[in-house]
Amino acid sequence: MVVVKPTDMVPSAGIKFFGAGTAACIADLITFPLDTAKVRLQIQGEAHNVDGSSAVKYRGVFGTINTMVRTEGARSLYNGLVAGLQRQMSFASVRIGLYDSMKQFYTRGSESAGIVTRLMAGCTTGAMAVAFAQPTDVVKVRFQAQVRLADGERRYNSTLDAYKTIARDEGVKGLWRGCMPNITRNAIVNCAELVTYDMIKELILKYDLMTDNLPCHFTAAFGAGFCTTVVASPVDVVKTRFMNSGTGQYTSAVNCTLTMLRNEGPAAFYKGFMPSFLRLGSWNIVMFVTYEQIKRGMTRAQQYWESPF
Repeated sequence: MVVVKPTDMVPSAGIKFFGAGTAACIADLITFPLDTAKVRLQIQGEAHNVDGSSAVKYRGVFGTINTMVRTEGARSLYNGLVAGLQRQMSFASVRIGLYDSMKQFYTRGSESAGIVTRLMAGCTTGAMAVAFAQPTDVVKVRFQAQVRLADGERRYNSTLDAYKTIARDEGVKGLWRGCMPNITRNAIVNCAELVTYDMIKELILKYDLMTDNLPCHFTAAFGAGFCTTVVASPVDVVKTRFMNSGTGQYTSAVNCTLTMLRNEGPAAFYKGFMPSFLRLGSWNIVMFVTYEQIKRGMTRAQQYWESPF
């Protein structure tokens, strides 16, 4: 993603676009239960304030997973998976797959990009991705947050039903609920994730600590996951709360933030930090390692196809 040997064929924008979406879907399939646990922990205080209950249902990431499996079945860990995969295919393809192209756009085709250019590229592709994928994100969060009742009734029966119900009950704008906090979150996440990965990998290769292979990708991805979690957790919690809220519960993302601060204190903004880190760390590792391999494999295949002999 950073340093390419002169003898290597540079992956095309199409390969990066497709590879990013595919790698993100693979990462989601593996880490989705951690993401669901994170969502449940993030909305826990909100649920208490609505129903007046003070009991803590979920404790820690693995306690949350255990409680969900025991009370709702193992399938509940993958609530919203279809919307999640739809989201990644449209979302990651843009924010990750177009990152290098956006860097070149800001540097007018130059391979040399400073920290400001990288941050601008990350913010731009992150915001663009939200514009495409926001409805899929809303449906994913709603599915992950819903709890199956004793009589088996659920808020939404299927992914398509969720899209239809939200549009019917809340208007089309309901599918873009939380768009602004999501743009903020994804600008931050994209910058922290892609720029950190980009720079860690570049430094590793620059000082010959590792070669451009799997251990290098693993190390850079792990560092990117930790940095991203620290920076993005507060915005992520607000985004999740606001997307899952009913009509009239919060007047805006700012109102949601102030309500959380007033009712639950500053610590509320780091609710679900451990599952966020476990999820983002593992997601980054799987995604970036897979992405690098897909890019390399598809580029070699393209090279062979164009010059078979």
